[in-house]
Amino acid sequence: MRRKIQSSLLSFAFLFCFATLVLSQQPPSSGSDASQAGPPQSGPPNPVLTNRPPPKVSAPVSAVRAEGAVQLDVVVSDGAGKAVSGLEPWNFTVLDNNQPRKILSFHAYDGITVKPDPLVEVVLVIDTANLPFQQVAFVRAQVDAFLRQDGGHLRQPVTLLLMSEAGMRVQPRPSVDGNALAGVVSQIKGSINTINPAMGGEGYVERFQSSIKQMVTIAENETRKPGRKLLVWVGPGWPMLNRPADGYSERTQRRYFEGIVELSTRLREARMVVYSVAPSSSGPNTLNLLYQDYLKGVKAYRQAESGNLGLKVLAIQTGGLIMGPDNDLVNQINRCIDDANVFYRISFNPPGTDHADEYHDLKVQVSKPGLTVHTNTSYYNQPPAH
Repeated sequence: MRRKIQSSLLSFAFLFCFATLVLSQQPPSSGSDASQAGPPQSGPPNPVLTNRPPPKVSAPVSAVRAEGAVQLDVVVSDGAGKAVSGLEPWNFTVLDNNQPRKILSFHAYDGITVKPDPLVEVVLVIDTANLPFQQVAFVRAQVDAFLRQDGGHLRQPVTLLLMSEAGMRVQPRPSVDGNALAGVVSQIKGSINTINPAMGGEGYVERFQSSIKQMVTIAENETRKPGRKLLVWVGPGWPMLNRPADGYSERTQRRYFEGIVELSTRLREARMVVYSVAPSSSGPNTLNLLYQDYLKGVKAYRQAESGNLGLKVLAIQTGGLIMGPDNDLVNQINRCIDDANVFYRISFNPPGTDHADEYHDLKVQVSKPGLTVHTNTSYYNQPPAH
């Protein structure tokens, strides 16, 4: 029988698990906050950022999970990184734990003659909570330049989210009016964050907890909306934390693993691909590569660590990209969404299982040489509901 886990339990699990974590080799940086962004003073109603209300109590993931088939959005790119259209079902092979699975359904979108309906949405997160204070104004200016390019006519509908120490504020509806969205961004101000390096490991743990909680909330909300979404996270990401010197208790690790399973599943079922967009940092370059140690899927609770929930790890595991770090954020964001509407939708039946949270490695291969496939790298299989 499927696990029945409420989202409130998930949030509690994260807080419980991470309360004993200690800081890894993380360069010190000041956080930042943002002022309250209000509506324009005149003219027609424009998008505004509003405080995100507490999420409604929703059905657990297992209850909203589509019965049977696993659904995947697949992007195929050439050597130049450009999305490839025109492939047929017989060009694809789905490997589930290295075993081929029969493709049940196949839909191809080229963005010209066949467009997804609804259009792919860009969820643009400006993460001031994890940005150094000195970078907030620069990031705001770069996002403003992205929104105002081409006269403010956005190629994709954009939902704007601002994450600060105070929580998440959200523009309620997607918009293709970049100028209106830029008006909201212009009101973001930098301030000294009260969660800062002077607090030591406790401050980093708090930022980690807050960031993961907001990611869970975003995924939960987007699961209720149809269509594919690109989550473009602008910022360095949250701190990566080490295992405590004396290790985790078994109970803590089990809850930690449960959280990883739930977030992974919600992101996939929300059809959300994560992209990491980061400005240049003064920290050691080696720290930018720490995520590579956590790219393997977590098969059992004994393997669960905080690094498995790093921003860059989520990007790779959902089929997204890691951009930068460099200071051309406009180019980074454009590269994330250049081929948003060119992809394939594939489904297959997973094998039967008699226990919950069974880890499955996923690979999608194409028969033509020189092409790269981007899609979810794993899923957690569940027994059928009774």
